[in-house]
Amino acid sequence: MPPMIIASPHGVGGTDGIRTTALFRWHTEVDCAPANKNGTLVSMKIAFLGTGRMGSELARHLLKSHEVTVWNRTAERAQPLVEEGASLADTPEEAVKNAEVIITSLFGPDDIRERIIEPALIPAGVTWIDTTTVSPEAAREFAAAVDSYVHAPVVGSLGPARNGELGVYVGTPDDDRRELAMDIVEPWAGENKLIGVESAATAALGKLLANLALAVTAEGLLEALQLGESEGLDSEVILEMLDITGLAFMKNMKGPFVTGERNTTPGDFTVDALCKDAKLMEATSSKPLPAVHAADDFAQHPRQLRVIACVLAMKTCSDEPLTQFTING
Repeated sequence: MPPMIIASPHGVGGTDGIRTTALFRWHTEVDCAPANKNGTLVSMKIAFLGTGRMGSELARHLLKSHEVTVWNRTAERAQPLVEEGASLADTPEEAVKNAEVIITSLFGPDDIRERIIEPALIPAGVTWIDTTTVSPEAAREFAAAVDSYVHAPVVGSLGPARNGELGVYVGTPDDDRRELAMDIVEPWAGENKLIGVESAATAALGKLLANLALAVTAEGLLEALQLGESEGLDSEVILEMLDITGLAFMKNMKGPFVTGERNTTPGDFTVDALCKDAKLMEATSSKPLPAVHAADDFAQHPRQLRVIACVLAMKTCSDEPLTQFTING
């Protein structure tokens, strides 16, 4: 049976608000979350581990309604949040002490194993919401290790994160924890973009599907530009011609960077992160993913990857280290 998808009040569905298939149901008022007499979520003590660029944006939204303690491996990167009202912990163990909910936003599954699983960091019964991009297999591993695990990867880059317009998958078979997590992360999500699913692995797959679409269409835009330029067309003309094609979405997203109308510094999403996610996709699929494989192959050829980064983001190439190049959204 396909996995159930539970949509938020702003979520997927018909215009009449009624889902016509049994695979969906509406996200209803939370029963398990602490609520005030108006039925809204009350302030909670939240530990937030990992305040990189995305993690900082997510934590910042929570400061408006909750008591947030932050930890980051490089403490100075958490300082802006402290200046906005967060408490700073010196260690993950200190951060989670007395926390009612723990949220993690780390680089990948190995970081989760090192920082969370191996030291048994999550206290019994405390809901753990993990936004880290991991494979479905890793999500199953973490759910087996910690029964309060909720996987909640986000879809989008820093701009949508700042504006509360991300896509968010929230996955766990525990209905109560899913409802609690969806209420907590709702400020991150755009309209129609908060989606509950019945397992952590399904949420992880949703994130990989989203990043696969980004990687493949970004490469498609690059090749369209290369094809048009081989016939002497200017990049702006090529971008205009793509308006009536399936690449229109990517053209609208990346076009301003190609034409130099927008600057990418400091960037939203590193090429290294995209390549890391491509490896997770290949490891997950039992069938060939030739387009993803091609994108991953570029990582083995720095000059070609620089070309992709330059075309999609920088306008001109440089000899900066590969990790400096970013793909903005």
